[in-house]
Amino acid sequence: MNIRSIALPLTVAAAASVAALTFAAPGAGGDVPTGEIRQAPAFQNIDTWINSPPLKLDELRGKVVLVEFWTYTCINCLNHLPYVKEWHEKYKDQGLVVVGVHTPEFAFEKSTKNVQDAVKRLQIKHAVAQDNSYATWKAFNNQYWPAVYLIDKQGKIVYSHFGEGRYGETEKKIQALLAQPAPVPSGS
Repeated sequence: MNIRSIALPLTVAAAASVAALTFAAPGAGGDVPTGEIRQAPAFQNIDTWINSPPLKLDELRGKVVLVEFWTYTCINCLNHLPYVKEWHEKYKDQGLVVVGVHTPEFAFEKSTKNVQDAVKRLQIKHAVAQDNSYATWKAFNNQYWPAVYLIDKQGKIVYSHFGEGRYGETEKKIQALLAQPAPVPSGS
């Protein structure tokens, strides 16, 4: 066996690894292009609601909704959480509804008691929906922890961000959406 017969497969494997990592990296997110704006899907097959009765997005029309996909052992989610908690506290009385959709990465994260304990330990006051079957995750076509989706007062997803960062941009978008007029009820 010569060096070329070893080097070529290693080079191909390294290139494939880099390509896989590049394609797996989350997109930057931001404002959803006008042609891609869509109605937010309903929360689906939620196992348990924590800190809230069951919520329905169609009943939250006229409010701005921040949906965050997270899990309690994800370090990026834990780094992101203080911002989500702050937005909830700062804007809940102005019409922002925060829903943390806890979608487990590991089997032990499916335990309702474990999630409830984490919510208490982390002092989370906003609604948490336990999405063990990934039904809501799939409905949003989500792929990342953490992921934030902002839903406008008409119920449309108009902004997203994946991973940590862009906190100032996200907060400015929350403020802009809260400043928009409430939709006029049909039949008025």
